[in-house]
Amino acid sequence: MDERSLAVTRRSLHGVAELVLAGPQHGRGGGIRLRVVPGGFGTIDGDFRVEGDALVAPAGTVRLTGTYAGLAAAVGLEARRLDEVYSGGPMIAPHEHLEIDPAAARLLAAAFARGDAALRAFAPGETPVLWPEHFDVGITVDEVNYGVSPGDDHLPEPYAYVGPWTPRTGAFWNAPFGATRPLAELSDVLEFFSAGRSLLDN
Repeated sequence: MDERSLAVTRRSLHGVAELVLAGPQHGRGGGIRLRVVPGGFGTIDGDFRVEGDALVAPAGTVRLTGTYAGLAAAVGLEARRLDEVYSGGPMIAPHEHLEIDPAAARLLAAAFARGDAALRAFAPGETPVLWPEHFDVGITVDEVNYGVSPGDDHLPEPYAYVGPWTPRTGAFWNAPFGATRPLAELSDVLEFFSAGRSLLDN
């Protein structure tokens, strides 16, 4: 997967997560939390979801093409940013155009699925949330964030992270916010989360 295809697809999906899913959901009083679903991610109620390079809605399925405003309107929604909720979102305007590489979309969906499964095994009492602000799936346990990101300015490919609220030092902690490992280098995401927790417990 070339870096550009991954980056533009990630940005476009991030825009869909905020403007088409979380924004309208928040406007209906449903909050901003999203969840991982087979093939992608969706609203908490499951009525609207991204599967690969398509948006699935009660009114039907549409391809992820055109503008965010047009995509939302095609399924009966109004594209809405969440600037009043947070300041770290994708900063995408409703009139901008999506650019989706189907292979990159599948890779990112697989990353979210791996993260969601590992988080549920790691902390069965917690419900993983896909946050539209940073576009990652995660949980917080004992003031430590655990999750999987599809990539960002820190690391341009999908990665797992352990982020204690109190900074730590040592070989394991290789990022400003804690520890990260590219998913491509991890055979077991759950093992990475457990290793981080064991270091924090000592």
